[in-house]
Amino acid sequence: MTNVSRKSIAERALGLVDLTDLGENSDEASVGELCRRAQTPQGNVAAICIWPRMIAHARSQLKGSGIPIATVVNFPAGDQTIEDTVTLTLTAISDGADEIDLVIPYKDMLEGDNSTTQAMIVAIRSATSEKALLKVILETGELQDPDLIRAASDLAIAAGADFIKTSTGKVAVNATLEAAEIMLQAIADSAQPVGLKPAGGIKTTEDCGAYLELADKTLGAGWASPSTLRFGASSVLSDLLAALEGKSADTSNGY
Repeated sequence: MTNVSRKSIAERALGLVDLTDLGENSDEASVGELCRRAQTPQGNVAAICIWPRMIAHARSQLKGSGIPIATVVNFPAGDQTIEDTVTLTLTAISDGADEIDLVIPYKDMLEGDNSTTQAMIVAIRSATSEKALLKVILETGELQDPDLIRAASDLAIAAGADFIKTSTGKVAVNATLEAAEIMLQAIADSAQPVGLKPAGGIKTTEDCGAYLELADKTLGAGWASPSTLRFGASSVLSDLLAALEGKSADTSNGY
């Protein structure tokens, strides 16, 4: 891939990044740095994604930037109760979250129980109402089976997801093009205004380019925008900025 093509991809991808800090050692210092990185000379990222406890701090750091704050609930294992997840969601919104990334009870789906997942999404959709965007994490690397990934995608879309997201970034297999293709096809077949968020393992401009190409092929060249496609990542930003300058970057570390 030439520097020109890398630059073209980076120009499209920079504004689609959900810049993420969901490490175990996340603190005010690391979130402050994340907020600074999110505001680049080449333009802002689409959003930052952080732990609920960091929302208020991030809000103060991002004041005036217009960058939305995403946070995670029922994360990462997808095993909290609906009641607890609703409470956390409402608190996060009150603290200033603009977007909620919800992990479905994917272990229940693996055991053939779809109703718990449906109830969870419906409850969180009701809690977010018009106040926050809802991204539903399927944990496709654990679901594995294409039919199950498609079923989870269809269920999430029907239950009111604004985005369907591949992964938490906390399991062995995270975003893959194979899972993304299934999810994009579900979006296309639904004819609903639903977006896709591949997350986990996206580290290079070329990674972003592969997902952009897949989205263009499935839903058309004009489909991908911050309202329809996000890249959940912590380390890809460095490579995107390098690509915009015709350079390379080491993105070997980070989620």
